[in-house]
Amino acid sequence: MTDRRAALAAATDQEVVALARTGHEPAYRELIRRYERPIFSLVFRMVRDRELAEDLAQETFVKALNAIESYRPEFKFSSWIFKIANNAAIDHLRRRELDTLSLDGSPHAETPEAMEATALQIGNRLESPLDAVEAKELGGAIEAAIGRLRPEYRSCILLRHVEGRAYEEIAEILNLPLGTVKTYIHRARNELRQSLAHLRE
Repeated sequence: MTDRRAALAAATDQEVVALARTGHEPAYRELIRRYERPIFSLVFRMVRDRELAEDLAQETFVKALNAIESYRPEFKFSSWIFKIANNAAIDHLRRRELDTLSLDGSPHAETPEAMEATALQIGNRLESPLDAVEAKELGGAIEAAIGRLRPEYRSCILLRHVEGRAYEEIAEILNLPLGTVKTYIHRARNELRQSLAHLRE
């Protein structure tokens, strides 16, 4: 049994999906194991509510597993499932018009280093307690500014600057032309620059 589990863990996403399509229960569990943290993290950053993010992440997996037949193996599985998660979060944001996200790093980060690695960077290394206070205020201002972006812009900024995704992958996840993604990110940065101009002094 352990050997089978190890073989599954070593398999590519496409191989695991092929097994899942045959109704192989351990393959479903393996896909959830691989993606529950990154999916939760992305959704949490969009909606900034742990309980809601858990619900939306669960909804994402239910939708993904129900639609597994429609997944095309020539595309990355991660892009396909991120697209489902992103759509679930955006649908919710449009319904509720939530306007905040977390800049403090992934809720699953277990060390200060991991928190820092997954946080949206807002400046240089902190040098004093005063810097820390100023950075906290700046972080709040950035959080509010990103919260005012329309959901599509927010998705692009999160996927690019928090998840570190390539432009091509963002286009695939959001089902948008590459040029549109670049335009959205450019416009989002301009809006953020204008919103935060008063902090430059």
